[in-house]
Amino acid sequence: MARARIENLACSAPGESGLQVTHWSARTLEQIVVEQEIVTTIHYTSIALLLRQADLQPHRYRYWKTTIWDEEAIERTAKILWCYERAEWLWNKGEIVVCLDEKPALKILRRLQPKQLMTPGAIERHEFEYERQGTVNLLTGLTVATGQMWAECLERNDGAHFRPATERYLATLKEANKVHLIIDNGPSHTSADTLDLFKTLNPRTRVLFTPPHASWLNQGELLLRAFSARYLQRGDWSSRAQFLKQFPASVQEYNDRFAHPFQWSWTRRNFHDWLDWRELISCKT
Repeated sequence: MARARIENLACSAPGESGLQVTHWSARTLEQIVVEQEIVTTIHYTSIALLLRQADLQPHRYRYWKTTIWDEEAIERTAKILWCYERAEWLWNKGEIVVCLDEKPALKILRRLQPKQLMTPGAIERHEFEYERQGTVNLLTGLTVATGQMWAECLERNDGAHFRPATERYLATLKEANKVHLIIDNGPSHTSADTLDLFKTLNPRTRVLFTPPHASWLNQGELLLRAFSARYLQRGDWSSRAQFLKQFPASVQEYNDRFAHPFQWSWTRRNFHDWLDWRELISCKT
């Protein structure tokens, strides 16, 4: 009984117990458990053990963004998932599904000391101190059917730089009969000038925006994570110029060695089943 009460307390807001702290810790729970006479005495390490056994982690948290699943958001999602489901079929018809995504303000860092390589029993070590050599704004394009990557480093993260880069990217796809372009709702993507550009690209280029706060529907995010893990994390560049010189070779190597279609298993049926479940849960509450 005491264990269950401690677990329930840990799952409540501290404010319900009259505290001003924003979240629980084992030491804070130790005090309140005794004050509320759940037990007469207990050590915080015992509470930490109880929390681990119950798979409760009050020291951790994450953010989320709320997508409003109105009629427009549902329609946008269904169209994007249709493209993913039929990416290979469209490819064989001469139509290409592509995703554009950005990594703005990427820091170019120079470590003050050379890294120490891994040895038996010791992991690779990097000097903590660094010098900033500037930033770049990375714009990437993903061909969904093949996993191939296109990329450019832009001077600024704005529409004036985004629009010409997008036109250059689409020029590399000129042999396609049609391009299905999936993109999120960044300010440079939805500005009046950019929307006017997209209108001029119709009907050959079909632009599909993800719903607001649903950029995870853009497979370009998967590409950025895959590329960053291999070529950006642990990066050490003597200058911004060195990064820009090395970058095209990195993109080419990624395409030669690592590019592949991402496994995307969430279908329109999954999506509509989830919507039905969500509506059922909301009705019960």
